[in-house]
Amino acid sequence: MIKSQLILKPLSLFFFLLIFVLNIHAQGQRIFIKGGHYYDVENGRMAKNEGILINNGRFLKVGTADLPADTANLTILILNDDGYLLPGLVDLHAHYRMEAFGHENQRWVDEFKYNAIVYLANGVTSTFPAGVYYPHLEHAAAKRINTGQQIGPRIWPAGPYFGSARPGWSEEKMTEKRIQEEVDYWVRKGVAGFKAKGADPDELRALIERAHQHGLRVTGHLGSGYRNSTNSKTAIDMGIDRVEHILGGHVLDPEKRAYPVWNKVDTTSTDFHEVVNYFIEHRVYFDATINAPVYFTTVSDKEGFDYWMDEPSLFTPYVQKLVEQKKRSKSELMDGLYGAMRRTTRAFYDAGGEDLVTLGTDAPSHGRFLAGFGAHREMHTMVLAGIPPAGVLRIATLNSAEALGKGDILGSIEAGKLADCFVVEGNPLEDITHTRNVDLVIKNGILFDPVELLESVKGKIGPAGPDEVENWFKYPELLEEKEKADRE
Repeated sequence: MIKSQLILKPLSLFFFLLIFVLNIHAQGQRIFIKGGHYYDVENGRMAKNEGILINNGRFLKVGTADLPADTANLTILILNDDGYLLPGLVDLHAHYRMEAFGHENQRWVDEFKYNAIVYLANGVTSTFPAGVYYPHLEHAAAKRINTGQQIGPRIWPAGPYFGSARPGWSEEKMTEKRIQEEVDYWVRKGVAGFKAKGADPDELRALIERAHQHGLRVTGHLGSGYRNSTNSKTAIDMGIDRVEHILGGHVLDPEKRAYPVWNKVDTTSTDFHEVVNYFIEHRVYFDATINAPVYFTTVSDKEGFDYWMDEPSLFTPYVQKLVEQKKRSKSELMDGLYGAMRRTTRAFYDAGGEDLVTLGTDAPSHGRFLAGFGAHREMHTMVLAGIPPAGVLRIATLNSAEALGKGDILGSIEAGKLADCFVVEGNPLEDITHTRNVDLVIKNGILFDPVELLESVKGKIGPAGPDEVENWFKYPELLEEKEKADRE
């Protein structure tokens, strides 16, 4: 067995190293990284790396470590001057959902097998799915990844949607007691938090109160108050921890739907400043998801929303052909939402909310793009909105980790934290799109070659043909977990 490995350039990392790493994982891997720079989140700067030591999945010493005298089972990485080590990205709205291509009766599925690999290959080392249609599959995938049976980022499970976004929610008549019982059940299953979408004020209050009793947080896709939806000001009064997509609040009209009003928001208005101050005073996080509407706008081929690698090639040829035959949806409403999200997120950041903005991609796949690449698009939209790259990197790492309640173990390259990071070529503080140049990913002290990860997925996402459409997402391992959970 190889005891140490000198890597002169992470750009040329070979897949045999990945195999080597996985083989020694049980023994506890040691990694020494020297050269290049690492991102110091707290100070918002790139620091010169004199030496970083990783042991048993955690950063042991950062920036000043010497090469250990004992090099047994030590992997040595030497970064070149253009190598930059960034904390692993934390996606708080990381959908594993994609269209069930060609399926007439079931439009969406939660696909955890290949999506997980794509996320990790992009330096996304932690994901919060923010509500899923198949929570048992989410739970099983998280378990498989955490026990080393499957490659992927950490999945911090969210469980099912609470609200009308969940199929059958209205028919089930979700009383306060039933909501409490569901929260208790999913806490026992190990969720990391909850997501409300389409919950009325009584339902949301029951969810927040019960989740907080368990020490867990709640985020929400909220509305204006129209048709018994919940306005963000009402939700903040209830104690909600994070809000998705738009700040809402005082700006919205409870007699009208949220987005058409929000799209015209005046960021200099008193109403807007009142809602911003309300978020800041109550320390409520805001998950901006600026890139989410872009896939449905007329600007989705502009402003960096092109391909920097061949994303469509990761889908099966059958899916690629189906997608070519479909006309992409474009919407003036989404054009307006994208513009409103950009200017309001920047205004919130500038008004003092810089440590409350988080990263969420909210990018379920229709076959053209994959959510794993969305984190880089989201960071780019934030810079386009006017947020400085240093602030954007903090948003994508430490802010998001803290919003998840995991800031003590994730979100920065610091001694004692989990060794989640990735190496890119080029300084993202000079050009944020350099985050796309992923040369090496480290999760929990285990090294992965992103090129090999993506190559392992190529041509595999989706059914291979019409005969496989119905069951393409039901890979046996996760179905067994669901059946086991249903018997409990």
